[in-house]
Amino acid sequence: MAKQKINVNSEVTNFLDEQKHPFRKEIEILRNYILSTNIALKENIKWNGPNYCFDNSDRITMRIQPPTKQVQLIFHRGAIKQTPPKDKLIANKSKMLIWKENDRAILTFKSLEDIENGKAELTDIITEWISATT
Repeated sequence: MAKQKINVNSEVTNFLDEQKHPFRKEIEILRNYILSTNIALKENIKWNGPNYCFDNSDRITMRIQPPTKQVQLIFHRGAIKQTPPKDKLIANKSKMLIWKENDRAILTFKSLEDIENGKAELTDIITEWISATT
């Protein structure tokens, strides 16, 4: 089976290289996991970190500032606040997700082991999130 080509954005790579982030290797692994989940995801820089859009709408932002030994993924419905749904946007029961509102959740990774162990769950969450927000 051929390996799927992911849409890594060279501007994001250059931005991350300039940051000299202590979690740089882990950030790169997360970028690849996110982009390989859905080939329609496009990567850019927003809010001082990697950001992932689907159909030109912001859906996932990687929080890398301030530079610490962790990284967070913010799942949202874009920059403009919308009326939140009555229930959580996705039914995923992952203990990894911390819900801030019914349409905004955060995933925190504090080690390479967290990232590797969470890959399958992360893929499911991203797939459900993209489906629920389109």
